[in-house]
Amino acid sequence: MSGMILDGKALARQMEQELAVRVEKIKNISGKTPILATILVGDDPASATYVRMKGNACQRVGMESLRVILPQSTTTERLLEEIDALNANPDVHGILLQHPVPAQIDERACFDRIALSKDVDGVTALGFGRMALGEPAYGSATPAGIMRLLAHYEIPLKGKEAVVVGRSPILGKPVAMMLLNAHATVTVCHSRTQNLAEVVRRADIIVGAVGKPEFIRGEWIKPGAVVIDAGYHPGNIGDIELAAVVESCSAYTPVPGGVGPMTIATLMAQTVEAAEKSAGID
Repeated sequence: MSGMILDGKALARQMEQELAVRVEKIKNISGKTPILATILVGDDPASATYVRMKGNACQRVGMESLRVILPQSTTTERLLEEIDALNANPDVHGILLQHPVPAQIDERACFDRIALSKDVDGVTALGFGRMALGEPAYGSATPAGIMRLLAHYEIPLKGKEAVVVGRSPILGKPVAMMLLNAHATVTVCHSRTQNLAEVVRRADIIVGAVGKPEFIRGEWIKPGAVVIDAGYHPGNIGDIELAAVVESCSAYTPVPGGVGPMTIATLMAQTVEAAEKSAGID
């Protein structure tokens, strides 16, 4: 018997239907349409696709997308000016700076310039710190989407051993903190981890967030584990060798259709929440 599919696509659709109702309420009470500002620097085709997908999601829930497109040659100072203008604009409820930015830009400085109240993608150091401490903050969208998916399918986390492979500031580190806050026992692995296969083999919950195709082998994963694959690579494969574990795991996220749709749906949800706060709606 194969593992239960953690269907992020279906849950994202359900979330969007619920968000559309909340957006309509915001419009009726405040007379304003929630706006997510997206900043795209340069001409990376994958980034342009992601920004377009986020704009389409805004339309589906009744929000507006304000697209800011800057040239590849943009400086840190120019980008900071743009972020300052969006921070000061009362009609903008969320700001997303598409990662990655060109090499000459100080990405961390630009992320941290985003106002905490508009940091709906959960990228600021302050937002990360507050989230890690269990204080109110918008979580990084992909990890927060993973947690929504686990909660929806009632996957038990308390006391479970979770292994996160990858330590990026927008995925590996925040999902580790979120799992820890949910009372899992968390191990974070990375490129210098020794005996990686042995560590992964202990996991009740394994999160692949390493950015390398099928880096995590099926034989490393124990039967009955919950398998969360946050990677996506050409050929519809992720960071985990999913084909080798679908029959033996207890639950898994498909690639595509698992974590990806939840990232965008969570970004929409956090923007709606920011708009509700701005409008004084509890």
